Formats: sequence, structure tokens, C-alpha cells
Amino acid sequence: MRYALPPIPDPARGIAATPVAFIRAIVAAYRRYGADPADALARARIAPALLHDAQGRVTAAQMELMSAHAMQELDDEALGWFSRRLPWGSYGMLCRASITAPDLGVALKRWCRHHRLLTGDLLYGLDCDGSLATLALEERCELGELREFCLLTSLRYVLGYASWAVDSAIPLAQVNFPFPAPPHARVYELLFPGPVRFGAPQAAFSFDCAYLDLPLCRDEAALRAMLQRALPLTVLRYRRDRLLAQRLRQLLRAHPEEIASAELLAARLSMSARTLHRQLLEQGTSLQALKDELRCEHALHLLRRTQKPLKQIAQAVGFRNEKSFMRAFRGWTGMTPGMARASPAAINKQIPGGEQDSGN
Repeated sequence: MRYALPPIPDPARGIAATPVAFIRAIVAAYRRYGADPADALARARIAPALLHDAQGRVTAAQMELMSAHAMQELDDEALGWFSRRLPWGSYGMLCRASITAPDLGVALKRWCRHHRLLTGDLLYGLDCDGSLATLALEERCELGELREFCLLTSLRYVLGYASWAVDSAIPLAQVNFPFPAPPHARVYELLFPGPVRFGAPQAAFSFDCAYLDLPLCRDEAALRAMLQRALPLTVLRYRRDRLLAQRLRQLLRAHPEEIASAELLAARLSMSARTLHRQLLEQGTSLQALKDELRCEHALHLLRRTQKPLKQIAQAVGFRNEKSFMRAFRGWTGMTPGMARASPAAINKQIPGGEQDSGN
């Protein structure tokens, strides 16, 4: 199957944010195979003189056209990175081998395992330590001048595929690269949704292990359609986060006093307050509903575990007076605080994991 893009009247139109250094890396692949990149540059409407401009930039469409043409013309989807070619369709095979996985964790393990069948020069590894999962790259050969582009693209390939497969952004706790910050380091902020560190021991990114449990929500038909234009997955960031509500609950539990507004919460999650509210609405909830859920949970625990008077419990969960608390509590649970305290079984049904809670 050949990579067929829809007609692009002028791929040079639009925001030019991709460093020309990435185009130079593709030209280096042509040089390695003794081929001429002139046709690929012309198709992408990239002037050869731009290759010598240290501050040069191209558009995403130009990068896509250049990459697609080079991969097919050189018959190497790795673009000269490894000791052997990865023929056209290799990464599509990785996607197909993972698409039937029951969840993201299994899909990523398959990706790591099957990539070894393509090459032993660069190995993927997935490790889950506590609440944090890390996908790392192990270099088994000298990558030379192609090292930055290889490691950057290899991480973006798997992150883009993973986000597409579960239809969700995957916020990153940390992104590491084992080389000094390049002149175009700021572009990494656009490619990876998390803090980037250069000069690390190896290329890797880390994220919440909870994302490994997300089920894949794509089928073979969706995969075929995606593979028609797979390369944008390496530059486009997903915005919708299927675990946003869960992440907000964690933040609210960890910082009940410090984080009181949508603006502060959104800043913690690297998004705008407007985006935060919109994504929660798409998931059928709201920030106020999440706050009320946690206040209710806190109140139920206090009623179950302590003999504090209702006035103190009301203050502990953010109410100025007992009357307001009682009215809200009845709306949350359908019973009064007194009824809840008198019926431990009713509280256990309201508290997540309450049946196993033996606290006094």
C-alpha cells in the first residue's frame, strides 16, 4: 500500500514550527543510501537552501510529505537509523499486532516485543514501578548524526499510537533524552505533553500506570483508515483525556486546601480552565460534581470513623454552618448525617471500598 495524501495545494502554507534539522536528518538517510533527495524536497516544496538555515522551519504538511516520500523511495520506514532497512509497512505491522490487545498495557508490551523482530539496534522496554509506568529505549548501536531524530521519533511513534488506540491524551510525568538540549529544544514542548529533560541516561517517558488499564477502542477498519495517514500521529497531540476526572480526584485529595479554583487545577494539568470544563462536560461530569463527590466521601469517613459533632464535620468538609452541610449531605446521599451515622451499613455502601474498611 502506498502512502497517498489528499491534494495539498501549497504544503508550505500554514505555521512553520518543525525544525529544518528534522528535514536534514531525512536528507542524511538519502545520503546513507546513495540516493538523491531532490524529488522529495521538491514534492514537499522545501528549498534546498533552507537546509543550511540553522533557524529554518517547515510546516507539518511539508514534514509529512517529505517523510512519506522518503520512506517509500528508500523503502525504509526507519529512514536510515538502523543497520538494516525497515521496509514500508513495518510500523503498520506493529500496529496490527497490538490492535487486538484487551488494554493499553498489553498493547505496549506487544509493541516492545514485536519491535525486536524488526531490529535489535533499538529496543523498547515497558516497566511499571508503583504508580508510574516508564517506556524506555535501549540503544544497541551507534546512531551517529541520526540519533536525535531516531530517538525523538521512536518515542513519538509509540506515544501517538497509544493515544490513538485508547482515544485519549496520555499526560507524561517526565520525558528524558540522552543528549544535550538542541537549538530547537522548544519544539519538544509541542511534541510531548510533559516536562522534558535533556542529558538523561536514556530516552524514555513516564506516565500514570492507570492508563495501562484503559481498553483499546479501535477496530481493524479504524486502523486501516489511520494507516492511510499515520504520520500526523508523530506531531499531533491528543487533547481529550479519558482519565481527566480521575486525575482531578487525585489532585483534589492531595491538595484540598491549596487548589480551590478551576484556574489553579487547570494550571496543574497544563490546560486552560475553559478546556478543563469542556472536557469534563464531555465525560458527563463537572468540577463542582467532583468536588461534591470528594466532600461527601470525606464526610462519610468522618461519620464512620469519628464521633465528631456535626458542626465540626461540616467545617471539615468546607461548610460554614451545620444547616448548609445537612442540606447538601441529604442531596448527595438521600439521608441525613444522623441517619448515616446510625447506620454503618448505609455508610459502607456510600464509601468506595467501605465494605473492607475496618477503621474505628
